[in-house]
Amino acid sequence: MSKPADIVNMDPLKARVTIVGAFINVLLSIVKIAFGLIWQSAALIADGVHSLSDLASDILVILAIRFGAREADHDHPYGHRRYETMATVALGLGLAAISAGIAWDALDRVLNPEKLLIPQLETIGIAAFSVFSKEWMYHYTKRAARKTRSKLLLANAWHHRSDAISSVVVIIGVSGVILGYPFADAVAAMIVALMIAKIGINLITQSIKELVDTSLPENYVNEIRRVIKLTPGVRGIHLLRTRQMGEDAYIDTHIVVDSRISVSEGHIIGDAVRRNLIDEFDDVLDVLVHVDPEDDEFIEAPADLLSRAEVQKHLQSALGEFFEDIDSFTIHYLDGLVEVEVALPHLMSAQPEEIELIKKHCAALQQSLDAIAKVDVYLKQ
Repeated sequence: MSKPADIVNMDPLKARVTIVGAFINVLLSIVKIAFGLIWQSAALIADGVHSLSDLASDILVILAIRFGAREADHDHPYGHRRYETMATVALGLGLAAISAGIAWDALDRVLNPEKLLIPQLETIGIAAFSVFSKEWMYHYTKRAARKTRSKLLLANAWHHRSDAISSVVVIIGVSGVILGYPFADAVAAMIVALMIAKIGINLITQSIKELVDTSLPENYVNEIRRVIKLTPGVRGIHLLRTRQMGEDAYIDTHIVVDSRISVSEGHIIGDAVRRNLIDEFDDVLDVLVHVDPEDDEFIEAPADLLSRAEVQKHLQSALGEFFEDIDSFTIHYLDGLVEVEVALPHLMSAQPEEIELIKKHCAALQQSLDAIAKVDVYLKQ
């Protein structure tokens, strides 16, 4: 491990973007709430609370990035990316709670007209300033989210966009009051509250899906299958599992290779699959490849299959003194059965009678033992 877990490798771009957003949110929160109170606009006050919630989300993002950027350690072998996911859930819950408070206050004013606030025309100017500043922050943060592949940063970008839209709603609501519709400002506040609630619920549902290891989108999984199948040596694929952790994706897969190749060749094919997936997809951090000699997804191998030591014991018993003459033997476990390949040294080509005796003994072993389906004997070249 390159660094201890307590050393933080915080992405400077994520931090810079979030700090800029926090500064703008502080400014907008103060301005909108202050002038909302001065100029009597419930919608602008609600919009100011929305900006204040964005400020809270900025702080949460900074903390989540800080903890999530820690290296993997003994207790967290997959890293700490889930801190960002949990922070996103907390952020969504906070937004839902804030929206409920705003909606309750606005509804109370609608039901009790004497509590209605009568905003002044100057309110529109503050809301317009908010629209332009938050729309700029949306694009600025979204670009950074794409560069860093951060879902949390992308969620924060959409917070900025929602704040811009809510300010547009404020402009409409205040304009409605000025044009003679006294309920327009309170209705606008309720609309802003619903917008905040929708964002919060979306954040919660998406993050919970990640926390329970929901698979990557189907089109993404299909692309993963395509890359695996195009890898030379791969004959099939099954038990493909994917999951998301922060901005990183993890893949577990079983591939089918030629049943007669060596263990080392199968390992090399598995490494090629892993390398191809990591090279092809930017957000794939790790791939676990299990190499199978056959598609065993729906086949359960019998528990009583002979081990190598047991096969050797049977060969020694069947061949007697001839066992010392063989060069090696290979076992294949296929279709729930055991197949054995007995290799004789090339020098035995000058001893055809001995070769025939070994073949007869091996054939007798195959006939006498149901646990062994096939015994082949061949000369090494």
